[in-house]
Amino acid sequence: MGTQARTTSRRVREARAQAQKRTQTRHRYAAIGGGAIIVVLLAAIAFVLVDAARGEQSAAPAPSSTAVPAGTTAGGAIVVGSGPVTVTVYLDYLCPFCGRFERANSAELERLVADGTVRLELHPLAFLDDKSRGTRYSTRTANAVATVADQAPRVVLTFSDALFAQQPGEGGPGLTDEQIASIAAGAGVPTDVAATFTARRFEHWVASSTDAAFQRDGVTGTPTVKVNGKLFDGDLYTAGPLTAAITAAKGSA
Repeated sequence: MGTQARTTSRRVREARAQAQKRTQTRHRYAAIGGGAIIVVLLAAIAFVLVDAARGEQSAAPAPSSTAVPAGTTAGGAIVVGSGPVTVTVYLDYLCPFCGRFERANSAELERLVADGTVRLELHPLAFLDDKSRGTRYSTRTANAVATVADQAPRVVLTFSDALFAQQPGEGGPGLTDEQIASIAAGAGVPTDVAATFTARRFEHWVASSTDAAFQRDGVTGTPTVKVNGKLFDGDLYTAGPLTAAITAAKGSA
């Protein structure tokens, strides 16, 4: 074999060796990359399963019960007090603006209920369920408040206040059923009443009341507040303006 032929043969062998080396390298990187992808996928699956397990007991389907809480109106309101001025409040326990309204006005509203000025009509809605990662937090808390209104009405406002005091943020799973029951106990709700929250007895009522608020009452968001049926368009997030409107309504009654 001549020198040129040997040189050509050597170059062919070297090219093949380099090509094989590149192929092996690609396979090695592909295996590493594939392993990394598998690890990521397994981690994602594990996260979903853990998250689902966390919310499973909270995301139970609504029962077929059409029970209505005692002491509520045909329009879906929980009534507290019997004063001459009717204050109607539409709220969702996951709504951050409702939390701001509560912090500014709850003490005054409770005072005005206690002194016989206000008949408070509370509408607990559940339109933010899609903001609690499948646990239906708005529905669960509204059902809990309805349960207390039905069985322990004396402490329903205290319980409502307590829920807002520990309000979770939108986008998370919300509080668990056990945490809601614990808050209820701290607000004076009897243990046997809090134990019935998971029965979801008033979820159908909550859903119907929520639909009625938007379709019949013209509610477009929460909080929505009315004084003697007229929309209050003043400052909802500062103490004082709502009280002034209530006082004026009482004077003109």
